[in-house]
Amino acid sequence: MTTVKPFSRSACAIANSLDIVGDKWSLLVVRDLLHGKRTYGELVNSPEHIPTNILADRLKRLEAAGIIGSTPYQQHPVRYAYTLTPKGSALGDVLLALVRWGKQHIPGTLTLNQDLAHTSSAASPASSRRVRARRPV
Repeated sequence: MTTVKPFSRSACAIANSLDIVGDKWSLLVVRDLLHGKRTYGELVNSPEHIPTNILADRLKRLEAAGIIGSTPYQQHPVRYAYTLTPKGSALGDVLLALVRWGKQHIPGTLTLNQDLAHTSSAASPASSRRVRARRPV
């Protein structure tokens, strides 16, 4: 027999989803895992510069929620490779919807796989502005 645990706020699907991934970092971790990052070092080097203590906390929370899994790849010290579970991979559709909305409604926004690589390798903020200026709004 399955038992439904009580919801913290309500039975609203949006409220409960936000309780799991609604902070400002969790979906960025999922984004990076979708883009092939696997190790703590790769995740901490993301363009948003997530603080290490917050990254460690989000990885634990996402694993406890069944969104990611971890496998040790080194024993001394123990280091883990992170992967998305099927539940976590399903968030890809959510992220695509956010990308579409952001590109449509927030001028100058970029996508990680196409545009952020260009701007992160740019020599100066001025060159980043030039990249954004060429993009149609």
